[in-house]
Amino acid sequence: MSKVIAVFGAGTGLGASVAHRFGREGFRVALVARRENRLNALAEQLAAAGIEAAVFATDLSEPERMPELITAIRNRFGRIDIAEYGPIGGDQTFIPAAELDAATVVGLVPLLLLSPIEIVRALLPEWTARGDGAFLLSLGQLAVQPRPYVSGVGPIMAAARNYAHSLHGELRDSGIYIGTLAVAAYIARSEIAESASATNESDLPVVDPDVLADLYWTMYTTRDRVERIHPENPGPHPLARGADFDMAR
Repeated sequence: MSKVIAVFGAGTGLGASVAHRFGREGFRVALVARRENRLNALAEQLAAAGIEAAVFATDLSEPERMPELITAIRNRFGRIDIAEYGPIGGDQTFIPAAELDAATVVGLVPLLLLSPIEIVRALLPEWTARGDGAFLLSLGQLAVQPRPYVSGVGPIMAAARNYAHSLHGELRDSGIYIGTLAVAAYIARSEIAESASATNESDLPVVDPDVLADLYWTMYTTRDRVERIHPENPGPHPLARGADFDMAR
């Protein structure tokens, strides 16, 4: 039975590229996101390339639904070998840390932290029994390199990164791989890149999602490091007004 990758947050940028990249390696693909029409369009593209895919329209900001979702994917495909999680849309915005409030943080936590935790919890028994599996977590630069004036999603992504790194240390001898990919750029063809272009907030570099998908494939096959940052050595986030901010101060 061929392996299965579940792409959580299967949008037009990285999610689509991951689906195509792993599909070319023989993986069947479960596509998960809110908008069924976009998922169906991507599934048709994959089918045209000879890749088997199925659509699961789900709101990933509802972590209590993740066990049921995992069961549905497993019922359709018989197994799940990889979960790639990165459902960031154009509606996530930056906010200065001094203006951050509890309500904003609470609103971000389910999508960016709780749902990936529930997904891993639902998949671990299968992966442990098989002695193999992988969880790939897509993050932004701010999860790794916090900057003044561009908070909001960063602290929550940093918490998810902390969780993933801890998991990696606990599971690396069991055959289960945990990897994080921090993207220090806009991703071409994604909603965020389109939104930034429309508002002239395009100081970040733009990366090809196919390059990121190749990085994920390398991470999955080599399993020699828990984290990649791309581009490497990105420097300060261009939206940070304190560009010369010294993190050691």
